[in-house]
Amino acid sequence: MKKLNLLGFFLLGCFMVNAQDSTIQSSVRNVEIKVDSVLALMTLEEKVGQLVQYNGSWDLTGPASQMNNKQKEENLKAGKVGAMLNVLSVEATREAQKLVMENSRLKIPLMFGYDVIHGYTTIFPVPLAETASWDLEAMKRTAAIAALESAANGVNWTFSPMIDVSRDARWGRIMEGSGEDPFLTAKVAVAKIKGYQSDDLSNPKSIAATAKHFAGYGFGEAGRDYNTVHIGENELHNTILPPFKAAAEAGVATFMNAFNDIDGTPATGHKILQRDVLKRDWNWDGFIVSDWGSIPEMIAHGFAKDKMQAAQIALNAGSDMDMEGGAYESSLVELVENDKVTLDYIDDAVKRVLRVKFKLGLFDDPYLYSNVELLEEISFEEHKNVARDVAKKSIVLLKNENELLPIKESVKKIAVIGPLADDKDTPIGNWRAQGEANSAVSLLEGIQANINENVAISYAKGADLGMGERSFLMPLKINETDTSGFQEAINTASEADLVIMALGEDAFQTGEGRSQVNVGIAGVQQELLEEIYKVNKNIVLVLINGRPLEITWASENIPAIVEAWQLGSESGNAIADVLLGNYNPSGKLPVSFPRAVGQEPLYYNQKSTGRPSNPEHVTYSGYTDEKKDALYPFGFGLSYTTFEYGNLELSSEEMNNDQSIQASITLKNTGDVEGKEIAQLYLRDLVASTTRPVKELKGFEAVSLAPGESKTVTFEIDEEMLQFYNANRKWESEEGEFEVFIGGNSNDLKKASFTLKK
Repeated sequence: MKKLNLLGFFLLGCFMVNAQDSTIQSSVRNVEIKVDSVLALMTLEEKVGQLVQYNGSWDLTGPASQMNNKQKEENLKAGKVGAMLNVLSVEATREAQKLVMENSRLKIPLMFGYDVIHGYTTIFPVPLAETASWDLEAMKRTAAIAALESAANGVNWTFSPMIDVSRDARWGRIMEGSGEDPFLTAKVAVAKIKGYQSDDLSNPKSIAATAKHFAGYGFGEAGRDYNTVHIGENELHNTILPPFKAAAEAGVATFMNAFNDIDGTPATGHKILQRDVLKRDWNWDGFIVSDWGSIPEMIAHGFAKDKMQAAQIALNAGSDMDMEGGAYESSLVELVENDKVTLDYIDDAVKRVLRVKFKLGLFDDPYLYSNVELLEEISFEEHKNVARDVAKKSIVLLKNENELLPIKESVKKIAVIGPLADDKDTPIGNWRAQGEANSAVSLLEGIQANINENVAISYAKGADLGMGERSFLMPLKINETDTSGFQEAINTASEADLVIMALGEDAFQTGEGRSQVNVGIAGVQQELLEEIYKVNKNIVLVLINGRPLEITWASENIPAIVEAWQLGSESGNAIADVLLGNYNPSGKLPVSFPRAVGQEPLYYNQKSTGRPSNPEHVTYSGYTDEKKDALYPFGFGLSYTTFEYGNLELSSEEMNNDQSIQASITLKNTGDVEGKEIAQLYLRDLVASTTRPVKELKGFEAVSLAPGESKTVTFEIDEEMLQFYNANRKWESEEGEFEVFIGGNSNDLKKASFTLKK
């Protein structure tokens, strides 16, 4: 009887799986039938209109006063626009949608996009900081909250996540991504996409996500934004594309192409990337939107002579929607009529746009995202609690000499010093959507609100970080000369038991168009730090920044260093949680911190070269004036407790294609407090048909342990994990010897080896 029951359960399970698959397939077929039915009704002009995106640069609830805006309004009424961006509020999106729904012939609804990068109203840590938490569920949760707040304000499409792998701290947009590693970036990409889109795009609390920038944007020469990218096929497929492939497989609704060229071809006009790899090889069915004006920018690249040729190149290459470029609306009809662009390509692009709109539920209800009642359902207090939680998880403890942290009960006088100590705006970071200026909890406020009332807190700014105005469009002019506040800060520090110094970067020092040749602590901040050190060496340096910084002097002299990034709305409270020991730091660096800017680009998963490092010889592959390795390596982060890794053991020393092996290690908390450690798995392919990195991240697991507690951490290694884009131009594994590493960062690792046999 038991066997029959088990068989019955098995058959029932198979039926349920098959029924679910059948439902999904039926839903897909229904969408395709609907897409084809709408397409069949469209004129060429209406088809082209679906490939046009306008910026909402005027008040859509009032008259379009400027001539250009009047023309845009007429085009909306005529059904010649497929999407808009920067139209904010349910009232504005409803009015824009009404222009289409009440005037156009086919009444195809608009999509509304916006740069919701790390929160809409509630601001979470900048993406690089959030990645330092290595907490995928937390990232999924913050994306879901951002989606909800966006949807409640009329936005149904975000231009996020940015999944450009970047290894250059000079590049301003490194703050917007997930760092230097393709595996970690891919995991974050999937988590963010699932958070934004939920399991059902038609859910009015979810929004469409965008995987950007396709591709190579983070590899701009010299770390300069929009710059030329020099990469080969091997690096493209093994380093840059994996996060995008993961995004495509996760069902991301849209892709955005990139500003840069790759080996002579602008990404916007790159047929191999867009039409061949993404749409054909990966069988992805969403649509590609250009970055702002990137189609006509191919003229400046010297790749197109005018807007018409730029439109021809972009559409033929697979770029589906023109964001504020004006190229498609002015040229595509004529290009089709002159046989420069095929109607099949136009139809394919339009179908992709319509498909996403059907999935969003816009054809069922064009005003689905113009629901004023949704805003009333939001608990912003709950969202603030989530912001505080993920912010404290994102903090990385870089140094803690003599256990200066957490702050001891014996400390009765604390001096809080630095230009960022009472700054309520910088923690919000760049790309802040509708986050209110000066709305973050400052470091000073966080300490004052959370510390024991018997502790005296004094504050001195010491110096201004910048001079004059600053904004998204105007970077801060750094203060290089004014030290007039130094003496007050010195006096304040000299009377304290402990000094907390808040130094780093302004909110708009990182982000788009914010590349820098220097990545140290800007302006007079370094001088201020050294002057305070002369009178009080009990310093906790709290870094507030959006990129890896060069902090070699501080690392050599300051006893405690906390990488606090730009943590968003609840920044000060989260930092206080860590400094006071209410939360034991568990963050790990997603990027390498350099010893000097001359090391950039810097990353852990480099290749050996034919002459590996040998410090006994001058001609080793390093520098004669500085060490080759990072000051703080990828994956690094301390805790208020200590962890001990035991011996690494493999379940077998040989593996076949259809097998897997287990790599196990015992992790023990050898300290006095409970803590969380991110155990990391790395692999190395020792001999292959192309040169391979010295190690590559392939897995990680968060392990919480009480004092004295031990746990065995096991990672499964299968054949797919060993695959790479090889000399055959295929993703496949190759037989041979592999090294396995497990540890707490990319440098300090236990090692074992096995052989793959085919």
